[in-house]
Amino acid sequence: MKIEVLGTGCAKCKTLYENAKKAVEMSGKEAEVIKVEEIQKIMKYGVMRTPALVVDGVVKFSGKVASPDEIRGML
Repeated sequence: MKIEVLGTGCAKCKTLYENAKKAVEMSGKEAEVIKVEEIQKIMKYGVMRTPALVVDGVVKFSGKVASPDEIRGML
């Protein structure tokens, strides 16, 4: 599983990244969590508001910071 946190490095983006790592840990699943900060890569997903969460190439949400529990439910 590949989880991407899209954002330019703001505080909300960093919080979402940490929440995604916690969600993976809580779920017990194997996943790679990476931050994507390059605008061109973010635009490829059609995301207009960051932070955003992408799981295996599918945008799950954008423009908010989800809790670890919310993210775990998307995995």
